[in-house]
Amino acid sequence: MNIREQQIIEFVRNTGECSSKEIFDQVNIPVSYATLKRVLTKLISEKYLSSKGQGKGTKYSLSQIYEVIQPFDIELYYQKEIDEREIREGFNFSIISDVLAKHTVFTASELLKLHDLQGIFAINVSQLSANEYNKEFERLAIDLSWKSSQIEGNTYSLLETERLLKEKETASGKTKEEAIMLLNHKDALDFIIQNPDYLNPLSVSKIEDIHSILIKELNIERNVRNRRIGISGTNYRPLDNEFQLTEALQDACLMINMKNNIFEQAFLVLVLISYIQPFLDGNKRTARIVSNAVLMHAKFCPISFRTVDSIDYKKAMLLFYEQNNVSAIKEIFMNQFEFAVKTYF
Repeated sequence: MNIREQQIIEFVRNTGECSSKEIFDQVNIPVSYATLKRVLTKLISEKYLSSKGQGKGTKYSLSQIYEVIQPFDIELYYQKEIDEREIREGFNFSIISDVLAKHTVFTASELLKLHDLQGIFAINVSQLSANEYNKEFERLAIDLSWKSSQIEGNTYSLLETERLLKEKETASGKTKEEAIMLLNHKDALDFIIQNPDYLNPLSVSKIEDIHSILIKELNIERNVRNRRIGISGTNYRPLDNEFQLTEALQDACLMINMKNNIFEQAFLVLVLISYIQPFLDGNKRTARIVSNAVLMHAKFCPISFRTVDSIDYKKAMLLFYEQNNVSAIKEIFMNQFEFAVKTYF
């Protein structure tokens, strides 16, 4: 947002419901009343403000989704140490049923951009033979397996990952567990290719099945956890009750299944499985694979996340854990979708 938009938002935040005339009279911005009305219309289209009433009786207020999507200076935020940050320490039950279920996190312009990119992907794919498509998907699968594992601390390089997945050649100096993690990613993607309808609709048991593939032979417990976990780098405390975890995941599945937009479904899967942390380990890996399964079921371009910085990804997710704000992870999602469309197929 520019400065005048920020001033309007702050005034509405502090004042509550107010008219355009009140904003014009009390906010010190040098614009005409007609220009102010255009700015208010823009802020509504971007879902920062909501309005009710008509004509001179129109009242403006912060939208219910504003705190979730508002622009956020993530670098400034992380200049504060963990214990200095004011955060939501516990799981926010209302974020799913009261906010995300009733609103979309994407603006009209963002969805237009994503759908335009999907249109390019559809044209490109229509010109490929089955063999060419499979080769391109294999390339993306290698990139996704590598990056998703790297985010979790795996030290295999991209070239080492390619040799492992294509030729089953392990890299020297690496642990057996690192190789298994990468191979499990490939197995999970192969499963989705072979069973494109499996995760539609989403359910807890089906998400557990994908998690089981990803943690196979890694000495990680399957299914929804029944004990407490902590997350490094944050004071956010995930739920520690098995029944509440299952309920939260069920609520997320139901809400996502009701969404009409594929991009929003895939994005909310990516964010909410990570936020709920239903498993002892492998939550973000599961989120990335299931998110791609949603895209692929709809014949949308899958995402490799290849060019995302691992630290930036973790910071973006922690921002949602601590502030329930999607601005950083949404930017990553959109940028990585654009990268995938322009790089593969």
